[in-house]
Amino acid sequence: MKEEKGLSASSRRSFIKGSLATLATFSIVPRHVLGKGYLAPSDTLTKAIVGTGSMGRGHIPYAGTKVVALCDVDKKHLDIAVNMVDKGVKTFSDYRELIQLPEVDIVHVATPPHWHGIIAADAARAGKDVWCEKPMTRTIGEGKRLVEAVQQHGRVFRLNTWFRFESNFYGMNTTVKPIKKLVQSGLLGWPLKVTVSKHTGFDWKFYWVGKTNNAPQPVPAELDYDMWLGPAPYKPYSEHRVHGTFRGYWDYDGGGLGDMGQHYIDPIQYFLGKDDTSPVSVEVDAPQQHTEAVGTWRRITYTYADGCQIVLDGEAKDDKVAYIEGPKGKLYQNFKSDIPDLEKKLAAFPDPEPQITDFVDAVKNRKKFALNEENGHRSCTIVNMGLIALRLGRSLKFDPDKQEFIDDEGANRLINQPMRAPWTI
Repeated sequence: MKEEKGLSASSRRSFIKGSLATLATFSIVPRHVLGKGYLAPSDTLTKAIVGTGSMGRGHIPYAGTKVVALCDVDKKHLDIAVNMVDKGVKTFSDYRELIQLPEVDIVHVATPPHWHGIIAADAARAGKDVWCEKPMTRTIGEGKRLVEAVQQHGRVFRLNTWFRFESNFYGMNTTVKPIKKLVQSGLLGWPLKVTVSKHTGFDWKFYWVGKTNNAPQPVPAELDYDMWLGPAPYKPYSEHRVHGTFRGYWDYDGGGLGDMGQHYIDPIQYFLGKDDTSPVSVEVDAPQQHTEAVGTWRRITYTYADGCQIVLDGEAKDDKVAYIEGPKGKLYQNFKSDIPDLEKKLAAFPDPEPQITDFVDAVKNRKKFALNEENGHRSCTIVNMGLIALRLGRSLKFDPDKQEFIDDEGANRLINQPMRAPWTI
C-alpha cells in the first residue's frame, strides 16, 4: 500500500496561522495543531473512529474527547453513528482519508481484527495517537510492525482491554490489583500455574465458530465488501462471515480465544511480571481445525522459562480447580484462598506500583499508557501462539527474544501471513 503523506510544512504553517487567527470561532481545537504545551480553549482532545459497529459507537461519549470524524465501509453503520454525534462531523468510507485530517488527535480503531494492525500503524505514521480494540493484531508479525510504527513516530497507544487496572476481573470478584499484590508478596510461592476456566469465572464463548457450508450471497448495497475484506483473502460474500459473526473465521479473528483471550490473559501477564517476555512453549489439546472455520478446543497450556504456566481450560472438567496454584497456597474464584487470614497477611505488603490509566492525560502529557503497544503486543502474542498451535494441530516451542518458533517452519510462516494486495503494514 502506498503510504499517504501528511500536510507539507508550508501547508501546516498556513493551517496553524489560520487556526490561531480565528480561534474565537472554535469550541474545539486539536491540541497538536496549536503546538506542544498550548492548551486548547476546551482542553478537549479530538477523536476519529474507524469502524462504527456497536463497539465503535459505544466509545463515542468517552470523557475528555470529541468525535470529529467517522469511518465505516457499511453505510448503515455509519448513518447510525452520525445520528449520535454533533452536526458537521466528517464521514469517510476509506480510513486513509480520515487519518490525514489535521484536526484529529486520536484515531480509535474499532474494526474486525484483520484490520487492526494496518489501520493503527498507518494512523501512527500519520502522527495520530491510537486507541485500538483487542486483540491488538491478528498475527504476531503485525504486532511487531505496529510496535515499530508507534515508537518510531512517538505516538501514545492504548489497547482497549482494561482489566489490568480497573473493573472486577470476571469471576475473581475483585480488580486485578489485590491479585498482583498477592503474587508479589510471595505468599503463594513460585512458580505459579494460572487456570482460566468457567470454574474460575471465565467463559470461552465457544459459540464463536465458523460455518463450513456458507453459500455465496449477494453483497448488500450498503456494504463495500472488498474494503471490508481489505488484507484478508477474497472469499464470496456470506452474511455469516461479516459483522457480528466474523470471529468464527481464521481470516478475520480466532473464535472465543481471539475474542476473549487478551481480556483474560493480559492481566495474568501483568500480575506474573511477564510484560517483557513470552512463554517458551504452547501445548494444545483440540479437535482438528477446519482450514477456514474456527472450531473449539479442550486445553491450551503455555509454559514460561521459569516454570510458570497459563492453562486455558475449555472442557472445564475440574470444578474445584484453583485460579492460581503455587507451592505455598492457592487462590480460587471470588478471591478465596486456602491461606488462613489472607487479607490480614496481605496488608503487611506494599501495593503494586501505580499505573497511568487515564488515556486523555497520557495523550496530553505524552506519557506511556498502562496497557500500551509493548505489553499489549506481548499479551496478544500469547493469544496468537495458541491460535497458530490450534491451526497446525501441534505443540510448539517459542523464542521470546526473537519472537519466532523454534525449528518449525510451518509455524513461522503463520507469524507473517500474506495480505491481499495492495495492503501491507
